Amino acid sequence: MYKSTSSSILRAASSRSPLFSSRSSLTQSSSSSAAASPSSSSSLLGRRPFATSSPAFRSLPRWSHCLHSRPSPFRLSSQIRTVSPGLDRLKRNFSSMASEHPFKGIFTTLPKPGGGEFGKFYSLPALNDPRIDKLPYSIRILLESAIRNCDNFQVTKDDVEKIIDWEKTAPKQVEIPFKPARVLLQDFTGVPAVVDLACMRDAMNKLGSDSNKINPLVPVDLVIDHSVQVDVARSENAVQANMELEFQRNKERFAFLKWGSTAFQNMLVVPPGSGIVHQVNLEYLGRVVFNTQGVLYPDSVVGTDSHTTMIDGLGVAGWGVGGIEAEATMLGQPMSMVLPGVVGFKLSGKMRNGVTATDLVLTVTQILRKHGVVGKFVEFYGDGMSGLSLADRATIANMSPEYGATMGFFPVDHVTLQYLKLTGRSDETVAMIEAYLRANNMFVDYSEPQQDRAYSSYLELNLDNVEPCISGPKRPHDRVPLKEMKADWNSCLDSKVGFKGFAIPKEAQEKVANFSFNGKPAEITHGSVVIAAITSCTNTSNPSVMLGAGLVAKKACDLGLQVKPWIKTSLAPGSGVVTKYLLKSGLQEYLNQQGFNIVGYGCTTCIGNSGEINESVGAAITENDIVAAAVLSGNRNFEGRVHPLTRANYLASPPLVVAYALAGTVNIDFETEPIGKGKNGKDVFLRDIWPTTEEIAEVVQSSVLPDMFRATYESITKGNPMWNELSVPENTLYSWDPKSTYIHEPPYFKDMTMDPPGPHSVKDAYCLLNFGDSITTDHISPAGNIQKDSPAAKYLIERGVDRKDFNSYGSRRGNDEIMARGTFANIRIVNKLMNGEVGPKTVHIPSGEKLSVFDAAMRYKSSGEDTIILAGAEYGSGSSRDWAAKGPMLQGVKAVIAKSFERIHRSNLVGMGIIPLCFKSGEDADTLGLTGHERYTIHLPTDISEIRPGQDVTVTTDNGKSFTCTVRFDTEVELAYFNHGGILPYVIRNLSKQ
Repeated sequence: MYKSTSSSILRAASSRSPLFSSRSSLTQSSSSSAAASPSSSSSLLGRRPFATSSPAFRSLPRWSHCLHSRPSPFRLSSQIRTVSPGLDRLKRNFSSMASEHPFKGIFTTLPKPGGGEFGKFYSLPALNDPRIDKLPYSIRILLESAIRNCDNFQVTKDDVEKIIDWEKTAPKQVEIPFKPARVLLQDFTGVPAVVDLACMRDAMNKLGSDSNKINPLVPVDLVIDHSVQVDVARSENAVQANMELEFQRNKERFAFLKWGSTAFQNMLVVPPGSGIVHQVNLEYLGRVVFNTQGVLYPDSVVGTDSHTTMIDGLGVAGWGVGGIEAEATMLGQPMSMVLPGVVGFKLSGKMRNGVTATDLVLTVTQILRKHGVVGKFVEFYGDGMSGLSLADRATIANMSPEYGATMGFFPVDHVTLQYLKLTGRSDETVAMIEAYLRANNMFVDYSEPQQDRAYSSYLELNLDNVEPCISGPKRPHDRVPLKEMKADWNSCLDSKVGFKGFAIPKEAQEKVANFSFNGKPAEITHGSVVIAAITSCTNTSNPSVMLGAGLVAKKACDLGLQVKPWIKTSLAPGSGVVTKYLLKSGLQEYLNQQGFNIVGYGCTTCIGNSGEINESVGAAITENDIVAAAVLSGNRNFEGRVHPLTRANYLASPPLVVAYALAGTVNIDFETEPIGKGKNGKDVFLRDIWPTTEEIAEVVQSSVLPDMFRATYESITKGNPMWNELSVPENTLYSWDPKSTYIHEPPYFKDMTMDPPGPHSVKDAYCLLNFGDSITTDHISPAGNIQKDSPAAKYLIERGVDRKDFNSYGSRRGNDEIMARGTFANIRIVNKLMNGEVGPKTVHIPSGEKLSVFDAAMRYKSSGEDTIILAGAEYGSGSSRDWAAKGPMLQGVKAVIAKSFERIHRSNLVGMGIIPLCFKSGEDADTLGLTGHERYTIHLPTDISEIRPGQDVTVTTDNGKSFTCTVRFDTEVELAYFNHGGILPYVIRNLSKQ
């Protein structure tokens, strides 16, 4: 009566739960024959082999997320297929093993209040273990997953015990397996993921195995949101014009993704123009509780975008992983993770009038960065929770990567249930979610006495202490209280070049650059705002700040203020719902008057898709060396990310974005200086146009309605005319076009054999790059514009691509040739080997020549020389970007030696076979006297059995220096990946043997 270790394959047919409708017979069957258990079909761990793959699995239906349990019209083969006799036999075999489930005794029924049952579930209270009552809610989700998936192959009873004993085991950094319920992708990371899957199918063919074993075994949702650029702004026609340009540039990529949705099972692709992936996830894709063939379990998700954490605000455990790790998860590989510590963050009090969720998240980010939460969960609780809307919680959860945590988790409570109803989830579904979570002690009811939970450490914030602020000019955690902004800006002008400095000489700080804009005189100075963008999932999902921005625009219009015409203003909502409530409220009209016309539904400026600024403005900036500013409601403001010409980039709430656009400069004290003069010639201050909390709440109450969510997501499954017109082949193997500059077969599996290559040695390696602290994935693998004199540009020009058609690096991630050339191509990168010269160049040590990083890397590679990278702290921070590991691997980098690594990037390096090494505490390249001109030998054993997670190794140089580093292979599984040359070869070899 219980399902076996292969139940996720059976689940594929029904995991697309139609949350917006009570017509959910496909997913809410309470049949006792379909029941419990582990969510993957095959062990890919060498130590736990269990073969279950079969071509028969291709026969499973693939449901869309549509509202009425019908196949999505943009997925060509989503009709139910006939299940083969082979799969029937497997189901019978698995059923016979079900009685062996170690936790069958706690598999129980969840009754409906009016009779019948919601389904069956694994009951944590039934374990009668007092340790569970003290566990953080986020750890209980890991525990339930381990129990449900326990097969003593991929997940053992020992793993379950480690999680139950979390208080004692977490400080010991123990390893556990975790099997997320689903995987989330966006198109920048989704294209290379689908390319890899297609390439893996080819590799399976070449090894004489069944290519159809390469298929997602858990639901995969891919939202196309990263491709739209702000080419057209300040226009009523901007949405349509930008989408047409988006399709012109990306038609080949989009067709490839559409092919993927038909060639691979269990994959849903949400077309361009639908919204930002994390807002779509929050409003539509997030289940909170799965009901799969009558089995109830918590929703959980890993995504290839670091801000996947936004879903934590809905009480769904989710975080970002590298693309290659996500691919392995799709294919049934359990995630191997260190059982995390959990920081308990108590919120008390209530935010003051006029303070926004953005101000709160920037404050929380600064507190948590100071506390140190890398690799940990943060769980929020306390009396202050009742005053935080779900959208406010999602804003805080969204910026988990910025404060360094794996998750910023908000357990489900009554606020969550209200949001589910607001966003159109059916009453029956919400009742099921509440009943399950209450029954399994995963629901917080603040009307009842709260039992103390154990946390690894504790923090507290009185919400009354939060004040208006922004962050910048180069990092999201450099918070500046609004009242101190003018002084901070002038300090940045004075200070030496760094995260808080531009080193502008005193005599040049008042410089005025005059130019002509559309035939009229104009001027800019240091701090002038040239880009003002309401953008990003962090804020556009929050009605209070979006409608607050509309109110600021209205009050400004009423008083006669106007944004200067040369400032590039834009509004990119995270879903069509935002447009609906801005229109209903009547506020979009005023945003339009200030230039904040809707430009598209996607990430836009937040990820560098800001488009070009006016040529005359750009010329004034470059010819006069002006430190121009961008103000955006995003989550990332690293130098070179937003736009090449904006050296200062500030994160702010949407209302403040409008305010700074009106002021035209960041060099202003809003308390004492006016934004401008009104119709009557009187000074207008920020306080004159700033809405009260009550004003905003009133508009939210009257303008944000459940029908808006239902209507938006009913239409999302219909695609749009441009998407629907894309024709794609139906074959399951991809036909690579060697002339394509978007989709190219990568060389990862070239000459691959069934025998793992073993650990690679690093002997007499040259230093390709020598970095300082905070090198981000934007530095390593930029997503923005392809510079006209770059190696990638040269490659495209040689293949007949006009400069206007270069598109961005992010859009060309399906082509390894371009991405290898784009690695370390950020124009703001600082390499110590270049002695102060900024840009994507390095010194080829043997010849002393200054070359582009790519050209130097290829010269080393062609002569058979290994290379390494030296780096400071926080190497690889920023977006989860697998090309930041793939690119260096293709350039021939064998190891990175750094003071510390960002969590996801370290994992990605391991996944691509690059050795991550950490200097010992208190040491770095400078203290050790390393210049980068040495040759490096890493004394790592060549037998994998002699390497342990986290062991020390000696590194020596050719000039006699020797120092000790820690090898950052953190788990035994990561050592297995290294032995195989990376995670994907490991998966292929294991699947081929089955």
